[in-house]
Amino acid sequence: MRTAIKKKGYTYEDYLKTPDDMRYELIEGDLIMTPSPETRHQRIVGRLFAKLFAYVKEGNSGEVFISPFDVYLDNENVVQPDILFISKERIDIIGKKNIQGAPDLIIEILSEGNAYRDTIQKKKLYARFGVKEYWIIAPEDEMVEIYQLKNEDEYQLHRTYIKKGVIESFILSGLRIDLKEIFE
Repeated sequence: MRTAIKKKGYTYEDYLKTPDDMRYELIEGDLIMTPSPETRHQRIVGRLFAKLFAYVKEGNSGEVFISPFDVYLDNENVVQPDILFISKERIDIIGKKNIQGAPDLIIEILSEGNAYRDTIQKKKLYARFGVKEYWIIAPEDEMVEIYQLKNEDEYQLHRTYIKKGVIESFILSGLRIDLKEIFE
């Protein structure tokens, strides 16, 4: 499925005027319409969210959100990550309508038509705005890449998991998720 893009020059005010019946993101001033994800994508999102939510709630370590939910980075960048985590220490960035700043952890699950956006555009954007940990999940390959923010605006690949293994977060110390439970 194709993604519609309206070129440069859009702002958060323009984004707020988009129709409610479609999903949009604003990346570097480009207004991007994103079709609904496929069934497998949603199953993976649901399973991961359930695991993260339970872990975060048990440890009282912050809050976990699931898309669609706006993350306002600046006037030209508003994204809707599949899953995001905000630590208890940074809970003040949670606003009434959106997240106002960079979450501590963002997880994106690749779908048809969004691979370039998630692996290149959003990865650069998240690094630039200071997201400490970024997971990219490729359902077709049953692969998870975890990136760690190293400099002010650059990620380093922390670990790659393929088909098997137990995912471990460095932000959420002690979190362990068996890949089998995610990709079953």
